[in-house]
Amino acid sequence: MKMIKVKGKHVVLSLVCLVLGFMIAFSYHFTQKELNKNETNLTSDQWSKTLDLRNQLIEIEELNRKLQKELNQKQDKVLENEKDLSKEAEVYSTLAEDAEKYRMFLGKVKVKGQGVSVQLSDGAYDPNEENLNNYLVHEHHVFKVINELYISGAAAIAINGQRLTGQSYIICNGPVITVDGIQHPAPFVITAIGDPEVLTSALNLTGGVKDQLVNDNIVFTLEEKSEIILNPILGQS
Repeated sequence: MKMIKVKGKHVVLSLVCLVLGFMIAFSYHFTQKELNKNETNLTSDQWSKTLDLRNQLIEIEELNRKLQKELNQKQDKVLENEKDLSKEAEVYSTLAEDAEKYRMFLGKVKVKGQGVSVQLSDGAYDPNEENLNNYLVHEHHVFKVINELYISGAAAIAINGQRLTGQSYIICNGPVITVDGIQHPAPFVITAIGDPEVLTSALNLTGGVKDQLVNDNIVFTLEEKSEIILNPILGQS
């Protein structure tokens, strides 16, 4: 009995689906027919307006494509200009850094940083030494230290607190040396701003500046400094 009832339900459901399918198909064909009928019933004025609207739409789409192309070209130009401006900014930044380095080298600005301090003192008096100059600090000893410091990357150097420039001169006059017209007695303290490890390694090279000065009976003392302040040369800004 249950099997018959279930089969009956399937038959009814199949008939319902068949009817619905027929109704949907009929409705679709009827709608399409009406639409075609309406299109054929359009007046010449309506066709003309429709054609004009379609032509306007085509023109607008063409204009949009043209404007989009121009926009892409202008965006590419903006990117090129941005790259050029970036390069110019890098150039100006480099020029500013170079100008700052030149001002430091000329002693026009106050400089602060880590570095080293080198003290050169006359050697101990030896009564058996006939020539006193053999244990005195001379300008060529000072020059050796200064040149090595500059070669090793020192940004600024001073002797007994007096800043040096690219035009500085040092003259030896007995137990004193004259730096840019100003006399300084021994000991001579040479301070330099730069990488302490690099400067120290350069001065302590075997057979280098330190060994040469010690062989000339000069008392050589080297100390690394965490902070050194060098004031600008008087009369300059």
